[in-house]
Parts: sequence; C-alpha cells; structure tokens
Amino acid sequence: MGTTAKRIATASTPAPVSSKSSTPPEVALTNGAIEAVKWLAVVLMTLDHVNKYLLHDAYPGLFAIGRLAMPLFAFTLAYNLARPATLEGGAYSRVLKRLATIGAVSSVPFIALGGLGWGWWPLNIMAMLFVASSIMWLWERGGKWDAAAAVAVFLAGGAFVEFWWPGVALCVAAWRYFKRPSWTALAVCVLSVASLYVINRNLWALAAFPVFFLASKVNPRVPRLRSTFYAYYPAHLAVLWALSHFLAKI
Repeated sequence: MGTTAKRIATASTPAPVSSKSSTPPEVALTNGAIEAVKWLAVVLMTLDHVNKYLLHDAYPGLFAIGRLAMPLFAFTLAYNLARPATLEGGAYSRVLKRLATIGAVSSVPFIALGGLGWGWWPLNIMAMLFVASSIMWLWERGGKWDAAAAVAVFLAGGAFVEFWWPGVALCVAAWRYFKRPSWTALAVCVLSVASLYVINRNLWALAAFPVFFLASKVNPRVPRLRSTFYAYYPAHLAVLWALSHFLAKI
C-alpha cells in the first residue's frame, strides 16, 4: 500500500524544469561568418547612402534594407568585444582609438554632405559605436565608479550620436547577451531595435535579427580586413560628397 501511494505521488509530481530550458540559446559564429555579416552591413549602408545623398531617397526599397546596416554593425562589434580576455588583452583601448580616429576623420565628409541639425548633429555612427564601446569597457572593469560612469556616458553620449540611445542600448545589450545569454538582454536588444521606429518610421531594422542568427549556421571563408573596413567608411563618404557636389553643378 505504501509503495503504491509512493508511485502515485511520484507520478503526479511534475519533473523539475531544467535550468537550461530557461536560458536563451548562445550564439556562436565563426570568424568568417562575423566578417561576412560586417561586409553585408557595409553593402547595405552604401546602398542606403547612395539612395540618400545621390538619388534623394527615390527608392524606398533601398531605404528599407539600409535599416539593417546599423544593427548588424552593432552585433558584430558587440560579438567581437564579448570574446574572452578582451579586457585583459587591451582590445578595448585599441577599438576605442580606432573608432575615435575614424569618427573624427569621417566627420569632415559626413558634415559636408549636409542634412544635419545645426550643421553637425548628430555625430556619425563611429561616434555611436565609440560611446557604446566605452560603456562596455567601463562595465567590464566592474568598479562602482565605473558603473556610475557607464550610466553617465550612456545618458550624455546617446544625445549626440546617430541612432541616439536606442543604438547605444542595442550595442551594450547585444554585448551582454553574447557574454552571458539572458532573456533580459535579449528583450533590451529587441526593444532597442523596435524603438528605432521613431527614427526610421518602419520596423525593417528587426530583420537584422534573423540575418545574424542565420549567420551562425554557416561558415564562409571571408578574410578579416580590419584596416580596409575602417578606411572604407570615411572614403565612401568622401566619394559621395564629391559626386553629389559634381551632380549639383550639372
């Protein structure tokens, strides 16, 4: 009788839920896949800029697919900075120096192309990535004052850069997710991209999520051309400015 009751109690008691089932999946990309995503973002950004500066937004389709560029850039930066030993290896200082340098150089053609508030606002995407990387660096340092500084950088820096606070929040939340997957970090990522609707007036940026997650399923052989990528951004803006200046005289 005691054995029967024990069996009934065991059968009626739900099995414990595995902790793994409550954790979102990790995202693992090869170096080639990361580079492929980055260069896809470069192509989409270029098409968007051609449509904006040379074609005067004549093609809504180019504007739509261009909305994927920033989230893909954010994902690739966050993924690379979320790698182990990034802080110990000095990667943050190297990335911050490159972003500051390229952002400053790019400001010349970026401002010359026009369409900015007060002639200079907001600062270009390199500045946004610089602000986000600074927050990641401060957060990873782990000190109490570092955390306070990270909040201050987010609040102040987000007001001066492209894509504002949603763009910065996306970078930081994606970095946090890649380091330690959680539903909270994923929710902040999705909400940050969705809130870009205020800027984009569409939700095409959300399409960056399936693109990035699908990239984890492939292993393309794409070499890493870090210097080329950083040089491309100011160079393509300068070319667009020269072409727009030339076309305006025709």
